[in-house]
Amino acid sequence: MFAILPESDGGDVAIKASGTLTHEAYAALTSELERRIAAHGKLNILFDITEFEGWDLRAAWDDFMLGMKHMGDFDRIAVVGDATWEEVGVKIADVLIAADVRFFPGAERAAAWAWTRGAVAL
Repeated sequence: MFAILPESDGGDVAIKASGTLTHEAYAALTSELERRIAAHGKLNILFDITEFEGWDLRAAWDDFMLGMKHMGDFDRIAVVGDATWEEVGVKIADVLIAADVRFFPGAERAAAWAWTRGAVAL
């Protein structure tokens, strides 16, 4: 599931992904992000995936489609995780999409949120 975290404010959105993500979870997340894009323009996103366990097949497709549909709608994306494969995936994503995408270890979540909001430059 996805949870929009309380520190989110306007176009700065902190999201926690946990468990195995489903099509229904992506439908709800996509709706919320599209509402925020309409209201605020480009978004800055923090994805905390420290409790993420994977996707079901349809959700993996939804993840890809969300990225393709909204490729130009994000300015900064911070991914907070603890696995090497997550860091590699973020490096690949940074090359493929227009947003500035960075990986932060779970212990650096506060720094990730500050960077996401533009409070610090890295």
